[in-house]
Amino acid sequence: MSMHPIAHAATRPDHPAVIMTGSGKQITFGELDAESNRFAHLLRAHGIGAKGSGGDAFAVLLENRIEYFTLIWGSQRAGTMLVPISSRLTAPEAAYIIRDAQAKLLITSGYFADVLGDIRAECPGLTVLVMDDLGNGGGAEDFAAAIAAQSPAPIPDQSAGMVMLYSSGTTGQPKGIRPAPPADPDPQATVPLVGLAVMGAGMPPLYHAAPIGWCSVVHRLGGTVVMMEKFEPEAALQAIERYKVTDSQWVPTHFVRFLKLDPAVRTRYDLSSHQRALHAAAPCPVPIKREMIEWWGPIVNEYYAGSEGIGMTMIRSPDWLTHPGSVGRAIYGKLHICGPDGEELGAGEDGLIYFENALLPTYHNDPAKTAEAMHPKGWMTLGDIGHLDTDGFLFLTDRKSHMIISGGVNIYPQEIENLLVTHDKVMDAAVIGAPCPDLGEKVVAVVQPLDMAEAGDALEAELRTFLSASLSKIKMPKLFDFRPDLPREANGKLYKRELRDEFAARAKADAV
Repeated sequence: MSMHPIAHAATRPDHPAVIMTGSGKQITFGELDAESNRFAHLLRAHGIGAKGSGGDAFAVLLENRIEYFTLIWGSQRAGTMLVPISSRLTAPEAAYIIRDAQAKLLITSGYFADVLGDIRAECPGLTVLVMDDLGNGGGAEDFAAAIAAQSPAPIPDQSAGMVMLYSSGTTGQPKGIRPAPPADPDPQATVPLVGLAVMGAGMPPLYHAAPIGWCSVVHRLGGTVVMMEKFEPEAALQAIERYKVTDSQWVPTHFVRFLKLDPAVRTRYDLSSHQRALHAAAPCPVPIKREMIEWWGPIVNEYYAGSEGIGMTMIRSPDWLTHPGSVGRAIYGKLHICGPDGEELGAGEDGLIYFENALLPTYHNDPAKTAEAMHPKGWMTLGDIGHLDTDGFLFLTDRKSHMIISGGVNIYPQEIENLLVTHDKVMDAAVIGAPCPDLGEKVVAVVQPLDMAEAGDALEAELRTFLSASLSKIKMPKLFDFRPDLPREANGKLYKRELRDEFAARAKADAV
């Protein structure tokens, strides 16, 4: 069986490929096939070809919308390099990615009207196509008119395209992850698939690796992607019931928000169609995951991987219940845990996590960053710290770049954050290191309360008492900062850099 939307368009063209839960808008496999072909022609019309390693690049700055799939599958048959840009980046950050990737075209929408002017100023001569009217009557930049003018027939020179994702830039300038070229240039070539899906609920934003990859698997299998424009916990449960979703993808912050719902709301919806719930992107606090398994049943599966595609672990609920907190055993690539000198460590010892793999990516235009991620033996790291147990199950400790050194002691914020979010008055938490003249760095907890009206000294005292049962004194936050929301990506990643920069600037101002 050929696993590709092209094949499904031929056998069942009227089957929905994508359903948007908010608007109810749908696109069938037949329509997706025609639109993807039109987009492939449009890329060629702009001189964007399949030549070179991975083809010419074009950038996409879009919110979650149905047309994203036209771009993904159009590029996938045009042999080009799609470069997704995070919707929360500033204009200079987006412009940096466009220039760095040498993108010949930017596709965006009216949703980004406030940053588009600055992007144009930083990228003079950049060709732009816009979805939705920006008040200029469309004209030459109207995406809908441009694609409608193209043929729905396949382009004569189809070949497999690729996606170049940029690291989230949470600790510095984002870097392009240039994947290894596909083994088979045929766009309909069979690819390795992890898991199966029939009706998949895709919740995180499409500019990230997991949603693009996961939704692509659903389409290769002929399934329907049910996608939320924006995550809202009760609406997600409603969508599972309404569309009889069988498979879903989440991040731990979604689970936290589910569990903060009123129990009467949680039990209101029929989730009997739900067979597999997959989650990743950040470590999940043990009590949160245990509660989710108790509620949804042993259908909660977790994996650990990165945009770099160097390796992957997987754990299903039964194994997790006997190894709570683990992200599983390696199912792709071989794991190595190494100390600061590159030496391999034994079971239970925390170190840098490396994957050994024959296929390794490079960081675009940054050989130094590529070299920094490499072990002398040719293994590669994503920059995470963790350990293996005696059964070969991996446990994540934190990102190496998030480590706080306070009074000479290494402190991993994830441990403190995982405790804070289990408190019934806390919606979200970020723990960072802020400059401190005495300790080098002090531990700061930035907390989003469930109810902002409760923020203040009384809640701080309650949280200190709560944490003191599990944390040593050195790990206890020196400062609690309450705010209505945190700079968190919809894929669950915290933009800790923003918080660290803010507190560094405060410390500098205080020192003057």
